[in-house]
Amino acid sequence: MSTNTPVGTAARPLRVAVIGSGPAGVYAADILTKSEAVKSGELTVSIDLFDRYPAPYGLIRYGVAPDHPRIKGIVNALHKVLDRGDIRFFGNVDYGTDLSIDDLRTHYDAVIFATGAIKDADLNIPGIELEGSYGGADFVSWYDGHPDVSREWPLEAKEIAVIGNGNVALDVARMLSKHADDLLVSEIPDNVYAGLKSSPVTDVHVFGRRGPAQVKFTPLELRELSHSKDVDIILYAEDFEFDAESDRQIQSNNQTKTMVGTLTNWIAEQPEDLSELTASRRLHLHFLHSPVEVYDGAEAPGRVAGIKFERTELDGTGNARGTGEFVDYPVQAVYRAIGYFGSALPEVEFDHSKGVVPNDGGRVLDAAGTHVPGIYATGWIKRGPVGLIGHTKGDALETVTYLLEDRENLPQAATPAPEAIVELLAGRGVEYTSWEGWLALDEHERALGEKATAAGGSHGVTVQRERIKVVPREDMVEISRGAAVEV
Repeated sequence: MSTNTPVGTAARPLRVAVIGSGPAGVYAADILTKSEAVKSGELTVSIDLFDRYPAPYGLIRYGVAPDHPRIKGIVNALHKVLDRGDIRFFGNVDYGTDLSIDDLRTHYDAVIFATGAIKDADLNIPGIELEGSYGGADFVSWYDGHPDVSREWPLEAKEIAVIGNGNVALDVARMLSKHADDLLVSEIPDNVYAGLKSSPVTDVHVFGRRGPAQVKFTPLELRELSHSKDVDIILYAEDFEFDAESDRQIQSNNQTKTMVGTLTNWIAEQPEDLSELTASRRLHLHFLHSPVEVYDGAEAPGRVAGIKFERTELDGTGNARGTGEFVDYPVQAVYRAIGYFGSALPEVEFDHSKGVVPNDGGRVLDAAGTHVPGIYATGWIKRGPVGLIGHTKGDALETVTYLLEDRENLPQAATPAPEAIVELLAGRGVEYTSWEGWLALDEHERALGEKATAAGGSHGVTVQRERIKVVPREDMVEISRGAAVEV
Protein backbone atom coordinates (compact mmCIF):
# COMPACT_ATOMS: atom_id res chain seq x y z
CA MET A 1 0.00 0.00 0.00
CA SER A 2 1.38 3.40 -0.87
CA THR A 3 2.47 5.52 2.04
CA ASN A 4 1.27 8.56 0.11
CA THR A 5 -2.40 7.62 0.52
CA PRO A 6 -3.91 10.20 2.93
CA VAL A 7 -4.46 8.75 6.39
CA GLY A 8 -7.97 8.64 7.76
CA THR A 9 -9.65 7.91 4.43
CA ALA A 10 -11.62 4.79 3.60
CA ALA A 11 -8.62 3.50 1.66
CA ARG A 12 -6.14 4.38 4.37
CA PRO A 13 -7.36 4.44 8.00
CA LEU A 14 -5.38 6.27 10.62
CA ARG A 15 -3.36 3.44 12.22
CA VAL A 16 -2.85 3.82 15.99
CA ALA A 17 -1.06 1.53 18.46
CA VAL A 18 -1.93 1.80 22.14
CA ILE A 19 0.62 0.27 24.52
CA GLY A 20 -1.18 -0.86 27.68
CA SER A 21 -4.70 -2.25 28.04
CA GLY A 22 -5.59 -0.91 31.46
CA PRO A 23 -8.25 1.79 31.87
CA ALA A 24 -5.95 4.48 30.41
CA GLY A 25 -5.29 2.55 27.21
CA VAL A 26 -8.85 1.32 26.72
CA TYR A 27 -10.32 4.77 27.38
CA ALA A 28 -7.94 6.36 24.86
CA ALA A 29 -8.85 3.79 22.21
CA ASP A 30 -12.57 4.18 22.93
CA ILE A 31 -12.46 7.99 22.84
CA LEU A 32 -10.60 7.90 19.54
CA THR A 33 -13.20 5.62 17.95
CA LYS A 34 -16.00 7.90 19.19
CA SER A 35 -14.42 11.20 18.19
CA GLU A 36 -16.49 13.66 16.18
CA ALA A 37 -14.17 13.20 13.20
CA VAL A 38 -14.90 9.48 13.17
CA LYS A 39 -18.63 9.79 13.84
CA SER A 40 -19.01 12.32 11.04
CA GLY A 41 -17.24 10.05 8.56
CA GLU A 42 -14.42 12.55 8.13
CA LEU A 43 -11.92 10.06 9.59
CA THR A 44 -11.52 6.29 9.80
CA VAL A 45 -9.29 4.67 12.41
CA SER A 46 -7.68 1.28 12.94
CA ILE A 47 -6.52 0.65 16.52
CA ASP A 48 -4.39 -2.14 17.99
CA LEU A 49 -4.08 -2.47 21.75
CA PHE A 50 -0.93 -4.18 23.10
CA ASP A 51 -0.23 -5.47 26.59
CA ARG A 52 2.72 -7.29 28.12
CA TYR A 53 0.31 -9.51 30.06
CA PRO A 54 -1.73 -12.27 28.39
CA ALA A 55 -4.96 -10.78 29.81
CA PRO A 56 -6.35 -7.24 29.48
CA TYR A 57 -7.39 -4.64 32.09
CA GLY A 58 -3.97 -3.82 33.59
CA LEU A 59 -4.40 -2.16 36.99
CA ILE A 60 -7.93 -3.49 37.37
CA ARG A 61 -6.74 -7.10 37.19
CA TYR A 62 -3.35 -6.68 38.87
CA GLY A 63 -3.52 -3.58 41.04
CA VAL A 64 -6.84 -3.51 42.88
CA ALA A 65 -7.74 -5.73 45.83
CA PRO A 66 -9.88 -8.72 44.74
CA ASP A 67 -12.60 -8.05 47.31
CA HIS A 68 -13.55 -4.66 45.86
CA PRO A 69 -17.13 -4.82 44.55
CA ARG A 70 -16.61 -1.82 42.31
CA ILE A 71 -14.11 -3.77 40.19
CA LYS A 72 -16.93 -5.57 38.42
CA GLY A 73 -18.48 -2.35 37.16
CA ILE A 74 -15.19 -1.06 35.74
CA VAL A 75 -14.33 -4.43 34.16
CA ASN A 76 -17.79 -4.58 32.57
CA ALA A 77 -17.29 -1.15 31.03
CA LEU A 78 -13.86 -2.04 29.65
CA HIS A 79 -15.19 -5.38 28.40
CA LYS A 80 -17.94 -3.66 26.41
CA VAL A 81 -15.38 -1.47 24.64
CA LEU A 82 -13.09 -4.35 23.65
CA ASP A 83 -15.94 -6.71 22.83
CA ARG A 84 -17.29 -4.42 20.09
CA GLY A 85 -14.72 -5.79 17.66
CA ASP A 86 -13.38 -2.47 16.33
CA ILE A 87 -10.25 -2.54 18.55
CA ARG A 88 -7.81 -5.45 18.28
CA PHE A 89 -6.14 -6.80 21.42
CA PHE A 90 -2.65 -8.31 21.40
CA GLY A 91 -1.67 -9.72 24.80
CA ASN A 92 1.64 -11.24 25.91
CA VAL A 93 3.51 -8.71 23.74
CA ASP A 94 6.24 -6.77 25.53
CA TYR A 95 7.19 -3.36 24.19
CA GLY A 96 10.97 -3.13 24.17
CA THR A 97 11.43 -6.88 23.75
CA ASP A 98 8.91 -8.14 21.21
CA LEU A 99 8.34 -4.76 19.55
CA SER A 100 10.61 -1.75 19.24
CA ILE A 101 9.78 1.89 18.62
CA ASP A 102 10.93 1.42 15.01
CA ASP A 103 8.50 -1.48 14.61
CA LEU A 104 5.67 0.67 15.86
CA ARG A 105 6.62 3.58 13.61
CA THR A 106 6.78 1.23 10.63
CA HIS A 107 3.28 -0.16 11.21
CA TYR A 108 1.43 2.78 12.81
CA ASP A 109 0.92 6.47 12.20
CA ALA A 110 0.71 7.21 15.93
CA VAL A 111 1.57 5.47 19.20
CA ILE A 112 -0.06 6.12 22.59
CA PHE A 113 1.84 4.85 25.62
CA ALA A 114 -0.50 3.92 28.48
CA THR A 115 1.85 1.72 30.49
CA GLY A 116 0.89 3.02 33.93
CA ALA A 117 3.04 2.70 37.04
CA ILE A 118 3.65 -0.56 38.87
CA LYS A 119 6.70 0.05 41.08
CA ASP A 120 6.68 1.29 44.67
CA ALA A 121 7.80 4.83 45.35
CA ASP A 122 10.94 4.88 47.47
CA LEU A 123 10.93 5.64 51.19
CA ASN A 124 14.43 6.77 52.06
CA ILE A 125 14.76 6.09 55.77
CA PRO A 126 17.36 3.94 57.58
CA GLY A 127 16.51 0.25 57.77
CA ILE A 128 14.01 0.23 54.92
CA GLU A 129 16.11 -2.48 53.26
CA LEU A 130 15.87 -4.91 56.23
CA GLU A 131 14.36 -8.36 55.74
CA GLY A 132 10.66 -8.05 56.50
CA SER A 133 10.37 -4.63 54.84
CA TYR A 134 8.23 -4.74 51.70
CA GLY A 135 6.74 -2.54 49.01
CA GLY A 136 2.97 -2.37 49.07
CA ALA A 137 2.80 -2.55 45.26
CA ASP A 138 4.78 -5.80 45.33
CA PHE A 139 2.34 -7.25 47.85
CA VAL A 140 -0.60 -6.14 45.70
CA SER A 141 0.96 -7.89 42.70
CA TRP A 142 1.26 -11.08 44.75
CA TYR A 143 -2.29 -11.17 46.09
CA ASP A 144 -3.69 -10.21 42.68
CA GLY A 145 -1.96 -13.17 41.02
CA HIS A 146 0.47 -11.19 38.86
CA PRO A 147 2.06 -13.68 36.42
CA ASP A 148 5.60 -12.38 36.84
CA VAL A 149 6.01 -12.47 40.64
CA SER A 150 6.76 -15.32 43.02
CA ARG A 151 3.83 -17.55 44.05
CA GLU A 152 5.04 -17.33 47.66
CA TRP A 153 4.93 -14.42 50.09
CA PRO A 154 6.47 -14.41 53.59
CA LEU A 155 3.56 -13.98 56.00
CA GLU A 156 5.22 -14.67 59.34
CA ALA A 157 4.67 -11.45 61.32
CA LYS A 158 2.15 -11.08 64.13
CA GLU A 159 2.48 -7.29 64.24
CA ILE A 160 2.71 -5.30 61.01
CA ALA A 161 3.14 -1.61 60.13
CA VAL A 162 1.67 -0.16 56.91
CA ILE A 163 3.02 3.28 56.03
CA GLY A 164 0.68 5.46 53.98
CA ASN A 165 -2.78 6.97 54.07
CA GLY A 166 -4.01 6.32 50.54
CA ASN A 167 -6.26 3.68 49.03
CA VAL A 168 -3.41 1.24 48.44
CA ALA A 169 -2.38 1.45 52.09
CA LEU A 170 -5.90 0.58 53.19
CA ASP A 171 -6.09 -2.25 50.62
CA VAL A 172 -2.83 -3.70 51.93
CA ALA A 173 -3.93 -3.35 55.56
CA ARG A 174 -7.33 -4.90 54.88
CA MET A 175 -5.86 -7.85 52.99
CA LEU A 176 -3.31 -8.45 55.77
CA SER A 177 -5.91 -8.32 58.54
CA LYS A 178 -8.87 -9.98 56.83
CA HIS A 179 -9.46 -13.70 57.40
CA ALA A 180 -8.64 -15.73 54.29
CA ASP A 181 -11.94 -17.63 54.31
CA ASP A 182 -13.79 -14.33 53.86
CA LEU A 183 -11.87 -13.73 50.63
CA LEU A 184 -13.04 -16.91 48.92
CA VAL A 185 -16.02 -15.09 47.42
CA SER A 186 -13.53 -13.02 45.42
CA GLU A 187 -11.30 -14.15 42.53
CA ILE A 188 -8.38 -14.75 44.89
CA PRO A 189 -5.90 -17.32 43.51
CA ASP A 190 -5.51 -20.53 45.49
CA ASN A 191 -1.85 -19.89 46.36
CA VAL A 192 -2.78 -16.50 47.81
CA TYR A 193 -5.58 -18.03 49.87
CA ALA A 194 -3.16 -20.62 51.26
CA GLY A 195 -0.60 -17.95 52.18
CA LEU A 196 -3.10 -15.68 53.91
CA LYS A 197 -4.74 -18.63 55.67
CA SER A 198 -1.45 -19.49 57.38
CA SER A 199 -0.71 -15.92 58.46
CA PRO A 200 -0.29 -15.53 62.27
CA VAL A 201 -1.09 -11.80 62.19
CA THR A 202 -2.86 -10.28 65.18
CA ASP A 203 -2.29 -6.52 64.73
CA VAL A 204 -1.95 -4.33 61.65
CA HIS A 205 -1.05 -0.66 62.20
CA VAL A 206 -1.66 1.96 59.48
CA PHE A 207 0.30 5.21 59.84
CA GLY A 208 -0.34 8.58 58.20
CA ARG A 209 1.89 11.65 58.45
CA ARG A 210 -0.95 14.18 58.64
CA GLY A 211 -4.33 14.32 60.38
CA PRO A 212 -7.72 12.68 59.73
CA ALA A 213 -8.85 15.57 57.52
CA GLN A 214 -5.84 15.16 55.21
CA VAL A 215 -6.10 11.44 54.42
CA LYS A 216 -5.90 10.43 50.75
CA PHE A 217 -8.15 7.38 50.79
CA THR A 218 -11.82 7.48 49.83
CA PRO A 219 -15.01 6.90 51.87
CA LEU A 220 -15.59 3.58 50.12
CA GLU A 221 -12.14 2.31 51.07
CA LEU A 222 -12.67 3.42 54.66
CA ARG A 223 -16.10 1.83 54.98
CA GLU A 224 -14.80 -1.46 53.61
CA LEU A 225 -12.49 -1.75 56.62
CA SER A 226 -15.51 -2.15 58.88
CA HIS A 227 -16.87 -5.02 56.77
CA SER A 228 -14.07 -7.41 57.79
CA LYS A 229 -15.36 -10.08 60.16
CA ASP A 230 -13.57 -10.71 63.46
CA VAL A 231 -11.38 -7.61 62.99
CA ASP A 232 -11.64 -4.71 65.45
CA ILE A 233 -10.75 -1.20 64.27
CA ILE A 234 -8.87 0.85 66.87
CA LEU A 235 -8.26 4.60 66.82
CA TYR A 236 -6.44 6.94 69.20
CA ALA A 237 -7.80 10.23 70.56
CA GLU A 238 -4.37 11.91 70.52
CA ASP A 239 -4.29 11.49 66.73
CA PHE A 240 -7.44 13.55 66.17
CA GLU A 241 -6.10 17.06 65.64
CA PHE A 242 -8.00 19.63 63.57
CA ASP A 243 -6.84 23.16 62.78
CA ALA A 244 -8.48 25.98 60.81
CA GLU A 245 -7.30 24.50 57.51
CA SER A 246 -8.77 21.12 58.49
CA ASP A 247 -12.10 22.80 59.24
CA ARG A 248 -11.98 24.52 55.85
CA GLN A 249 -11.29 21.19 54.10
CA ILE A 250 -14.13 19.51 55.98
CA GLN A 251 -16.63 22.23 55.10
CA SER A 252 -15.58 22.57 51.47
CA ASN A 253 -15.23 18.89 50.53
CA ASN A 254 -18.07 16.42 51.05
CA GLN A 255 -15.71 13.46 50.74
CA THR A 256 -13.48 14.81 53.51
CA LYS A 257 -16.53 15.56 55.65
CA THR A 258 -17.80 12.00 55.18
CA MET A 259 -14.47 10.41 56.10
CA VAL A 260 -13.89 12.60 59.15
CA GLY A 261 -17.46 11.91 60.25
CA THR A 262 -16.94 8.17 59.90
CA LEU A 263 -13.66 8.24 61.84
CA THR A 264 -15.01 10.41 64.66
CA ASN A 265 -18.09 8.19 64.95
CA TRP A 266 -15.88 5.12 65.19
CA ILE A 267 -13.73 6.57 67.96
CA ALA A 268 -16.81 7.82 69.84
CA GLU A 269 -18.30 4.31 69.75
CA GLN A 270 -15.04 2.65 70.76
CA PRO A 271 -14.95 1.36 74.38
CA GLU A 272 -12.61 3.24 76.70
CA ASP A 273 -11.23 -0.08 77.86
CA LEU A 274 -9.79 -1.67 74.71
CA SER A 275 -9.67 -5.03 76.47
CA GLU A 276 -13.42 -5.18 75.88
CA LEU A 277 -12.72 -5.68 72.17
CA THR A 278 -12.90 -9.39 71.41
CA ALA A 279 -11.88 -9.88 67.75
CA SER A 280 -8.91 -12.13 67.06
CA ARG A 281 -7.33 -9.43 64.86
CA ARG A 282 -7.01 -5.70 65.27
CA LEU A 283 -6.56 -2.95 62.67
CA HIS A 284 -5.09 0.24 64.19
CA LEU A 285 -5.40 3.60 62.40
CA HIS A 286 -2.76 6.14 63.45
CA PHE A 287 -2.43 9.75 62.29
CA LEU A 288 0.27 12.40 62.85
CA HIS A 289 3.15 9.91 62.60
CA SER A 290 6.16 10.42 60.30
CA PRO A 291 8.44 7.38 59.82
CA VAL A 292 12.03 7.89 60.90
CA GLU A 293 13.69 4.48 61.02
CA VAL A 294 13.04 0.77 60.63
CA TYR A 295 15.28 -1.19 62.98
CA ASP A 296 16.34 -4.73 63.72
CA GLY A 297 17.12 -6.39 67.04
CA ALA A 298 19.86 -8.36 68.73
CA GLU A 299 17.84 -11.57 68.55
CA ALA A 300 17.49 -11.41 64.76
CA PRO A 301 20.04 -9.06 63.16
CA GLY A 302 19.03 -7.93 59.70
CA ARG A 303 15.31 -8.55 60.28
CA VAL A 304 12.65 -5.98 61.10
CA ALA A 305 12.05 -5.73 64.85
CA GLY A 306 10.29 -2.38 65.02
CA ILE A 307 9.73 1.05 63.52
CA LYS A 308 10.33 4.52 64.95
CA PHE A 309 8.14 7.55 64.20
CA GLU A 310 8.29 11.24 64.98
CA ARG A 311 4.97 12.60 66.16
CA THR A 312 3.81 15.47 63.96
CA GLU A 313 1.41 18.38 64.26
CA LEU A 314 -0.56 20.30 61.68
CA ASP A 315 1.11 23.53 60.52
CA GLY A 316 -1.98 25.43 59.37
CA THR A 317 -1.42 24.86 55.64
CA GLY A 318 -2.70 21.30 55.34
CA ASN A 319 0.78 19.88 55.96
CA ALA A 320 2.47 18.62 59.11
CA ARG A 321 5.73 19.36 60.93
CA GLY A 322 7.76 17.37 63.42
CA THR A 323 7.33 17.87 67.15
CA GLY A 324 10.58 16.30 68.34
CA GLU A 325 8.65 13.54 70.11
CA PHE A 326 9.53 10.00 69.01
CA VAL A 327 7.61 6.76 69.49
CA ASP A 328 8.50 3.14 68.75
CA TYR A 329 6.28 0.28 67.68
CA PRO A 330 7.47 -3.32 67.88
CA VAL A 331 6.57 -4.96 64.56
CA GLN A 332 8.02 -7.82 62.55
CA ALA A 333 7.08 -6.49 59.09
CA VAL A 334 6.78 -3.09 57.44
CA TYR A 335 4.89 -2.34 54.23
CA ARG A 336 5.43 1.01 52.54
CA ALA A 337 2.41 2.14 50.53
CA ILE A 338 3.26 5.76 49.83
CA GLY A 339 2.55 5.67 46.11
CA TYR A 340 3.50 4.12 42.80
CA PHE A 341 6.29 5.13 40.44
CA GLY A 342 6.54 4.80 36.68
CA SER A 343 9.13 2.75 34.81
CA ALA A 344 11.30 3.98 31.95
CA LEU A 345 10.31 2.91 28.43
CA PRO A 346 12.98 1.81 25.93
CA GLU A 347 13.83 4.45 23.33
CA VAL A 348 11.54 7.05 24.92
CA GLU A 349 12.69 10.01 27.03
CA PHE A 350 11.98 9.54 30.75
CA ASP A 351 11.86 11.85 33.77
CA HIS A 352 13.45 9.74 36.50
CA SER A 353 12.62 12.26 39.22
CA LYS A 354 8.88 12.17 38.53
CA GLY A 355 8.54 8.68 37.07
CA VAL A 356 6.78 9.89 33.91
CA VAL A 357 7.39 10.28 30.19
CA PRO A 358 7.98 14.02 29.58
CA ASN A 359 5.01 15.38 27.70
CA ASP A 360 2.95 18.44 26.91
CA GLY A 361 -0.69 17.52 27.39
CA GLY A 362 0.07 14.00 26.20
CA ARG A 363 2.43 14.91 23.36
CA VAL A 364 5.66 13.08 24.24
CA LEU A 365 8.76 15.27 24.32
CA ASP A 366 12.40 14.52 23.55
CA ALA A 367 15.40 15.57 25.65
CA ALA A 368 15.25 19.05 24.11
CA GLY A 369 11.58 19.48 25.03
CA THR A 370 10.34 19.09 21.45
CA HIS A 371 7.31 16.98 20.61
CA VAL A 372 8.28 13.68 19.04
CA PRO A 373 5.91 13.41 16.04
CA GLY A 374 3.37 10.62 16.35
CA ILE A 375 4.23 9.65 19.95
CA TYR A 376 1.77 10.27 22.81
CA ALA A 377 1.13 9.25 26.41
CA THR A 378 -1.87 8.96 28.70
CA GLY A 379 -2.65 7.78 32.21
CA TRP A 380 -0.15 7.50 35.04
CA ILE A 381 2.88 7.31 32.73
CA LYS A 382 1.76 10.74 31.49
CA ARG A 383 0.73 12.54 34.68
CA GLY A 384 2.16 10.41 37.50
CA PRO A 385 0.31 7.98 39.79
CA VAL A 386 -2.28 10.42 41.12
CA GLY A 387 -6.03 10.55 40.84
CA LEU A 388 -8.66 7.86 40.69
CA ILE A 389 -9.53 5.66 37.72
CA GLY A 390 -12.32 8.04 36.73
CA HIS A 391 -9.79 10.84 36.16
CA THR A 392 -8.21 8.72 33.45
CA LYS A 393 -11.04 9.46 31.01
CA GLY A 394 -10.40 13.19 31.01
CA ASP A 395 -6.70 12.52 30.72
CA ALA A 396 -7.22 10.28 27.69
CA LEU A 397 -9.53 12.85 26.08
CA GLU A 398 -6.79 15.49 26.27
CA THR A 399 -4.23 13.19 24.65
CA VAL A 400 -6.57 12.02 21.89
CA THR A 401 -7.62 15.61 21.15
CA TYR A 402 -3.99 16.56 20.51
CA LEU A 403 -3.42 13.45 18.40
CA LEU A 404 -6.38 14.37 16.20
CA GLU A 405 -5.16 17.95 15.90
CA ASP A 406 -1.80 16.60 14.70
CA ARG A 407 -3.13 14.01 12.27
CA GLU A 408 -2.38 15.95 9.11
CA ASN A 409 1.30 16.11 10.10
CA LEU A 410 1.83 12.59 11.45
CA PRO A 411 4.69 10.55 9.96
CA GLN A 412 2.84 7.97 7.89
CA ALA A 413 3.45 4.29 8.55
CA ALA A 414 5.52 2.56 5.89
CA THR A 415 3.59 -0.71 6.32
CA PRO A 416 0.08 0.26 7.42
CA ALA A 417 -1.73 -2.95 6.44
CA PRO A 418 -3.39 -4.38 9.62
CA GLU A 419 -2.26 -7.94 8.84
CA ALA A 420 1.43 -6.89 8.69
CA ILE A 421 1.83 -6.63 12.48
CA VAL A 422 0.35 -10.11 12.88
CA GLU A 423 2.88 -11.50 10.42
CA LEU A 424 5.70 -9.68 12.23
CA LEU A 425 4.79 -11.12 15.63
CA ALA A 426 4.28 -14.60 14.24
CA GLY A 427 7.60 -14.43 12.40
CA ARG A 428 9.36 -13.58 15.65
CA GLY A 429 7.71 -16.46 17.48
CA VAL A 430 5.76 -14.19 19.81
CA GLU A 431 2.94 -16.18 21.39
CA TYR A 432 0.52 -13.29 21.41
CA THR A 433 -2.98 -13.67 22.80
CA SER A 434 -6.15 -12.19 21.34
CA TRP A 435 -9.49 -10.90 22.59
CA GLU A 436 -11.00 -14.26 21.72
CA GLY A 437 -8.20 -15.82 23.77
CA TRP A 438 -9.12 -13.65 26.74
CA LEU A 439 -12.74 -14.74 26.46
CA ALA A 440 -11.53 -18.35 26.60
CA LEU A 441 -9.38 -17.63 29.66
CA ASP A 442 -12.23 -15.73 31.29
CA GLU A 443 -14.55 -18.68 30.71
CA HIS A 444 -11.91 -21.06 32.11
CA GLU A 445 -11.49 -19.03 35.31
CA ARG A 446 -15.25 -18.91 35.79
CA ALA A 447 -15.44 -22.67 35.26
CA LEU A 448 -12.85 -23.17 37.98
CA GLY A 449 -15.05 -21.15 40.32
CA GLU A 450 -18.14 -23.13 39.36
CA LYS A 451 -16.30 -26.40 39.94
CA ALA A 452 -15.21 -25.30 43.41
CA THR A 453 -18.75 -24.19 44.21
CA ALA A 454 -20.31 -27.41 42.90
CA ALA A 455 -17.91 -29.42 45.06
CA GLY A 456 -19.57 -27.91 48.12
CA GLY A 457 -17.35 -24.90 48.49
CA SER A 458 -13.60 -24.46 48.52
CA HIS A 459 -10.98 -25.36 51.11
CA GLY A 460 -13.70 -26.74 53.37
CA VAL A 461 -15.67 -23.49 53.25
CA THR A 462 -19.09 -23.45 51.59
CA VAL A 463 -19.14 -20.36 49.42
CA GLN A 464 -20.13 -19.25 45.93
CA ARG A 465 -16.97 -18.65 43.90
CA GLU A 466 -17.43 -16.55 40.76
CA ARG A 467 -13.98 -17.36 39.43
CA ILE A 468 -10.53 -18.57 40.44
CA LYS A 469 -7.78 -16.56 38.78
CA VAL A 470 -5.15 -18.43 36.74
CA VAL A 471 -1.71 -17.17 37.79
CA PRO A 472 1.17 -18.73 35.77
CA ARG A 473 1.84 -16.84 32.54
CA GLU A 474 2.43 -20.07 30.61
CA ASP A 475 -0.98 -21.41 31.66
CA MET A 476 -2.69 -18.16 30.71
CA VAL A 477 -1.08 -18.25 27.26
CA GLU A 478 -1.84 -21.92 26.78
CA ILE A 479 -5.53 -21.47 27.61
CA SER A 480 -5.83 -18.27 25.59
CA ARG A 481 -4.24 -19.82 22.50
CA GLY A 482 -6.63 -22.77 22.50
CA ALA A 483 -4.77 -25.61 24.17
CA ALA A 484 -6.92 -28.06 26.09
CA VAL A 485 -6.40 -27.48 29.81
CA GLU A 486 -8.28 -29.56 32.35
CA VAL A 487 -10.66 -27.63 34.60
